[in-house]
Amino acid sequence: MRVITGIARGKRLLSPEGYDIRPTSDKVKESVFSAIQFDIEGAKVLDLFAGSGQLGIEALSRGAQSAVFVDKSNSAINVVKQNIAATGFADKSTVISADYTTFLARNNTKFDIAFLDPPYQLGILKDALEKTALTMSNSGIIVCEHPLDVVLDEEIGQFSLYRKYKYSKICVSLFRVKELD
Repeated sequence: MRVITGIARGKRLLSPEGYDIRPTSDKVKESVFSAIQFDIEGAKVLDLFAGSGQLGIEALSRGAQSAVFVDKSNSAINVVKQNIAATGFADKSTVISADYTTFLARNNTKFDIAFLDPPYQLGILKDALEKTALTMSNSGIIVCEHPLDVVLDEEIGQFSLYRKYKYSKICVSLFRVKELD
């Protein structure tokens, strides 16, 4: 696993061990970032269920202003901190050890981009998506990685499904603020 492009291009990233951790493949990560490439510069990013922190770090490498990394696993938090240090993004990063519901309930920041990739077997993506939508800026983008058999609503609050990408058994759904007619 590595940073694909930007100022930290090629840096290797550590990954926490365990059944719940599924690092996003480089192919999927590259496709996601191609889809949102014009929205990254200067963005405030949320990497919820951070795991290794690779999605938030990739955004920082590509010019995001800041990133908040949230995970409830202590081993994941330790790996995120190591990866942030290795890529030189400590001054742009906040790492929070918390359950997603606790973090989102206490959060006051409006995010421009949010990455949601929770452990699949927990079945919490829909709830996390609804709660995350409340913390987004008016031009926000929410990126959800999930199994193909998980069907998300096409509208969540002020957001609507913008694009859906399928990769083998994985699906990436991008939500943007609804267009006004």
